[in-house]
Amino acid sequence: MTNAHKREKQPEQVRHALVEQAARSATTQGLAGLTLQSVADAVGVTKGGLLHHFPSKQALIEAVFEDLLRKLDQEIDKLMEQDAVKQGRFSRAYIDAFFQVARDGEDSPWAALSISCMTDARLRALWSEWMRERLERHDATDGAPHLALARYAADGIWLANITEISGLPVGELDRLHNQLKTMTVT
Repeated sequence: MTNAHKREKQPEQVRHALVEQAARSATTQGLAGLTLQSVADAVGVTKGGLLHHFPSKQALIEAVFEDLLRKLDQEIDKLMEQDAVKQGRFSRAYIDAFFQVARDGEDSPWAALSISCMTDARLRALWSEWMRERLERHDATDGAPHLALARYAADGIWLANITEISGLPVGELDRLHNQLKTMTVT
């Protein structure tokens, strides 16, 4: 019997490691360069083991995207807890979270996945579902048009930053960040 057969199975840990590795690979190689074999090798499982958890590259990419949305949710919730002003709280947290992603630039897994979101219907649907749920949950405090404009502007700045060769200068990001947050309290 080999060590693989004696080893205790830990499917959730393996699944998590595969998702984390796929996110790292997407960051360094882009989605086109991500292969199931390279992810499996990096985690120390067989390609068949990876396929047990994710039946296709698309399923793995969707799992990475869902994991990023879960992390974004946690970050936004944390930021909202730190904000004493209810009106516009979600919008400020959203803006803060996306400016952090903008500062990470191409080093963020969001960079590769966000571009793919524009052309991949399933990723776009996952994003839309997430956003729709959040907007419904926070409609009473964040439904005003000026708050929607601030969030859309944050999205545009984030997208502009990841498509720029060297990104926007940090000072410019800070200035825009502060201006958008100011819009959420007036």
